[in-house]
Amino acid sequence: MSTSTRIYTDGHEIDGSWVLRIYVTDLSVERSLRVKGDLHIGGVMLRLVEDLENPMDWSDHALWWPARNHWLTRTRSTLDQYGVAADAILQFTPMHKTLRVQLPDMRYLDCRVDFSVKTFNAVINLCKELGIRHPEELSFCKPLEPNHLKYNLKDMPLKKKTENQKNGHYVPADTNTFIATSQSPQGSTGSLDRSSPFMCAPMTPISHRNNHHNGTPISSPITHTSTWKRNNNTLGSGSSFNANNSTMSLEALNGGLSELLVQSPSSVSPEVRAKLLRPKNLIERARMNVGWLDSSLSIMEQGIREYDTLRLRFKFYAFYDLNPKTDAVRINMIYEQAKWQLITEELDCTEEEMLMFAALQVQINLQASAPQTSFDMCNGQQNQQQQSVAEDDIDAALTDLQVTLEGSSISNGPSDITQVPELSDYLRFFKPKRFTLKAYKRYWFTCRDLQLRLFKSREDADNGTEVPCHIVNLKGCEVTPDVHLSQGRYGIRLEVPGTDGMTEMWIRCDSEQQYAKWMAACRLAAKGRTLADASYESEVNGIISFLQLQRPAPAPVINPNSLGDIVPEEYVAPKFAKKLKNKLVQRILEAHANVKDLPLIEAKLSYIKAWQLLPDHGISLFIVRFSGKNKDELLGIANNRVMRMDLHSGDHVKTWRYTTIKAWNVNWEVKLMMLQFEEENLFFECQSADCKVLHEFIGGYIFLSMRSKETNQTLNEEMFHKLTGGREHVPHYYIEPINNYN
Repeated sequence: MSTSTRIYTDGHEIDGSWVLRIYVTDLSVERSLRVKGDLHIGGVMLRLVEDLENPMDWSDHALWWPARNHWLTRTRSTLDQYGVAADAILQFTPMHKTLRVQLPDMRYLDCRVDFSVKTFNAVINLCKELGIRHPEELSFCKPLEPNHLKYNLKDMPLKKKTENQKNGHYVPADTNTFIATSQSPQGSTGSLDRSSPFMCAPMTPISHRNNHHNGTPISSPITHTSTWKRNNNTLGSGSSFNANNSTMSLEALNGGLSELLVQSPSSVSPEVRAKLLRPKNLIERARMNVGWLDSSLSIMEQGIREYDTLRLRFKFYAFYDLNPKTDAVRINMIYEQAKWQLITEELDCTEEEMLMFAALQVQINLQASAPQTSFDMCNGQQNQQQQSVAEDDIDAALTDLQVTLEGSSISNGPSDITQVPELSDYLRFFKPKRFTLKAYKRYWFTCRDLQLRLFKSREDADNGTEVPCHIVNLKGCEVTPDVHLSQGRYGIRLEVPGTDGMTEMWIRCDSEQQYAKWMAACRLAAKGRTLADASYESEVNGIISFLQLQRPAPAPVINPNSLGDIVPEEYVAPKFAKKLKNKLVQRILEAHANVKDLPLIEAKLSYIKAWQLLPDHGISLFIVRFSGKNKDELLGIANNRVMRMDLHSGDHVKTWRYTTIKAWNVNWEVKLMMLQFEEENLFFECQSADCKVLHEFIGGYIFLSMRSKETNQTLNEEMFHKLTGGREHVPHYYIEPINNYN
C-alpha cells in the first residue's frame, strides 16, 4: 500500500467519493451508492439498476430530487453539474404517472401522463390521445375552491406558508404555491408520509386507491388487458373513463375514446355541480386565472403528484381552423367550456342571449339522441348534412380566393369599379369621458374608404365644403356589439387606435336593419376591407340571422312534456332562472323554435359563434398594481390587445394592441412586469396571480397569431417557450407577424 494513501475507518480510500442515497419508489427500498461528482446521471441509474438485481423494465424511470423539486433528466450531465452533494436524497421513480384530468365537459379521465416533461409537452401528448387538434390552445390548471376567489395571490401565501412550516410540509417553488398540493386521496402515497423527504407516490395498483377522490364517484378501474369499460349507468353523472395501461392508444381502442368524447352527457352529478365556482364580480373572475400551470415547468415541479386532479381547459381563445369533419371532439369540448362559462356566470350575457343559448342546448341534446348525426360526419359518411358543410367550406374558400385575387376595393358588380360604395344615415354618437353622463348626439354618418365621417346634418355633407365634426379611422379598431333587444338598444362600441392608446366611441342605431349594415361595415373596415368587399352582404345577413335567433317564436314547436323535466340550472345562469321562474321552460321552448332545424354539429358551431360574439368573450382578467399607484386595477388580456380596465365597472381606461408592443419582460426578483409599447412603458405587479401566468398569456397569443395555412403547422416549441418563458427581452421582430392578425 502506498504511503500517501489514507484509509477511512470503514475501509474506503480518500478518493473524493461519497455515498449517495436513492429511494426506489416502486420497491419502497433505499439504496446507497458510492459515487464521485464526475459520474453522469445515466451511470448512476445504471449502477442502481445493477444493484437492485430486479428484472423489471426500468426504461420509464428517472431520478427526482425532492429537496430541489427538480428532475435529473439530462443523463449526460454529471452530479457536480446538477449540484448533487453527499447530503442529497434522490428518488428513482417512473416518469409516467396516473393523472386525473377533468375535461371541459366536467367528466374525469384517468390517464398516463409524463410528469417529467414540460407541461406544454404533456398537454400536447394528452390531446393527441384524446383526438384534439391544435393542443397549443389548451393547458392544465389546478382545481380551485371558493376560498381562492376571496383573496389575491399575494394575500394567500403567508397563511399557507405558516401552515406548511407548522406541519413540516415542503412547498414546491411553483407559480401557485398557495393551492394545496396534497390533493391525492388518502393512501395514494403508500407507506410514505407527506412530511418525509420521499414525496413521490409509488406505483401502487390503482384499485388500492380511494374511488371517491375529491368526493366525485368514478367508474370501476380497468384491468391491464387493453380493454375499456364504459359505465353506462353513470355516463350522465360525471363518471370517468380510466386509461391506466401506458401502452394504450386510440388505434387499439378502435376509436372508442373518440366516440365517447364527441358527445357529452346532458347533465352532471350533484357532486360535480356543487364544486362549480360562480364568480360574483370582476374581481373574483380575475382571481380564477391563478390556477394555470407554468407551461415551461413539468407537472411534478408544480406540486402535482400521482392521482392528483388537474383541469384541462382551453386557455387561449383563438380557435384555429375549426373543421367539422376532423374536429368533432374539439368542437364538443369548446362548446362544453362555453356552456359552463355561461351557466356559472363567468361570462355575462343578456336575457335574450341566455335563452338563445339554452335553446341551442336543447337542440343539441335532441340531436344527440337522434341516429346518424355527428358520428356519421366523423366517420365520413356522405349524408346530406355533410354535403351541406362541405359546400359551405367550398363557398368560403372560393370567397377568400376571390377577395385575394380582386383586392379589397373591388366588388362583384362591374359598376363598383367606377364608383366606391358609401354608407350614410343619421345615427347617434357619444364619446365617453371619465365622470360624465352618457349624452348621445345625432349626426349624419358616412362610411367610405375605411373612415367614418360625422356631420351635423345631411346638408353639410352634401355641400362638400363643410369640415366633418369627427373623422374616425376604422382600420385596426376594436368593434364590440352593445345590443339589448328587449330594451330596443342597438349599439356599436368602437375602440380606435391613436397615438395615446385606444379611444372609446359609442354609436347608437335606431333599428335592427340599420344596426346590421353599420356593424358589418365597421367589422370589415377594422380588418382593412371596404364596403366593396364581396363579403359585406353576407356579413349583414349573418348579423340579422344572429339577432333573429334571439327573438322568441309565437309558440313552441315541441311539447314540453316530451322533454321530461328540464332542470333550469342545466340551461341558464342562476340569475335568469330566479328571474323567469315558472316562465323559464316556456321561454326556452319559444326560443328553440328558431333553431329546431339545425343538425348537431351546426348547432354546436352556432353556439360557439354566438359565444364568441359576446362583448366580454375571450378577455382574461388579472388584478394588477401599476407602479406609482396606490390602488388595484384590472388588466384584460385578449387575443390581439391589452386593456387597462376599471376594477369594479370593467370600463376600458386604455387599450394597446399587440402590434405596438416592442418587448415585454419580468423582473423575477421583485415580480415586476414591464410592457414596452411604442409610445410608453408600463410597469406593474400582478396581484391575483403569479406574473408568469400573465406573461404567458401575452406571449401565447402572439405565438398563436403566427399560425397560418401557408406555413408549416408543426408546433415550434422553442418559439413558444421563447415567447412565454419571460427570461429575456422579446425583440420586436417576433411581434410583426401579428400585424395581419384579426
